[in-house]
Amino acid sequence: MNKYILGIDGMRCGMCEMHVEDTLRKDFPNYKKVKASHLSATVVFITPLEISEKEFIDAFYPTGYRITSYQKTQAIKKLSFWR
Repeated sequence: MNKYILGIDGMRCGMCEMHVEDTLRKDFPNYKKVKASHLSATVVFITPLEISEKEFIDAFYPTGYRITSYQKTQAIKKLSFWR
């Protein structure tokens, strides 16, 4: 799984967070998790897909939000010892 942490300019409220999350869900439907925060101006997106920075920029271009940073890492699954 790939974990993308994107800086997003333009988010001001909870509704903005929903718009950003919906954009990612619509443009990259094969995802595991998406969580935006207007307070930190970031979105965390976990997916098995390989997505370039340009693809994210293109997805957000019509929305008015702007990508300010792009970081890709491997998502680490948390182990649970309680079942």
